[in-house]
This record gives sequence, structure tokens and C-alpha cells, in this order.
Amino acid sequence: PFHCPECGMSFKENSALVRHRRTHTGERPYECDQCQNSFPTSSLLAVHQRIHTGEKPFSCPDCGRGFRQNSSLVKHRRIHTGERPYVCGQCGKSFTQSSNLIVHQRSHA
Repeated sequence: PFHCPECGMSFKENSALVRHRRTHTGERPYECDQCQNSFPTSSLLAVHQRIHTGEKPFSCPDCGRGFRQNSSLVKHRRIHTGERPYVCGQCGKSFTQSSNLIVHQRSHA
């Protein structure tokens, strides 16, 4: 295994370690040729470039709305399914997104 000297995380492949180390160094070697934003991985650059192309390859089967990222579609589908997977351990209130639960939990502090 390949170990990160900064935090000790281990990886099966050296290429994964190289990508991970960018979280510590802040290196962003992949630059958008349209707006000069830069990214730590080529896959994040590819997702970003959809902003410029307008591509939305992930479509909701319920309403047809398109999304640039599958994760956005997953969150959106909870509107249709009613799924609320993030539950407050103190009061039982549930939320569709973890960020909403985190904000809510501050009300108990």
C-alpha cells in the first residue's frame, strides 16, 4: 500500500495517493480553458465544463429535470420519493440533506 506522509491514509495505487496529496498541497493542475478555474482532478474539471456546454446528462425519471451531476439528481429525487434519510438524534426530525440536519442540530445547542 501507498501511505500519505501527511495524514497516514493508505491507498492501493500510487495514482490514488497522488490525487489525495492534492488535498494537502492545494495543487489544482487541471485548468478550464474557458474560464481558467482549476481543479485537483480531471473528473472535477469535466463536471465543471458542463456549466459551459449546458450538458445535463442526468435526468429525473419522474419529472424530466436534468442535472450536471448524479449526486444532484439523487438529492432531487427525494422530492418525489419523500425519502428523508438524515434524522436528528435528539428530536427525530428528518431531512433530505445532511447540511439541513447540521443546521437544525444547532437549534438544540
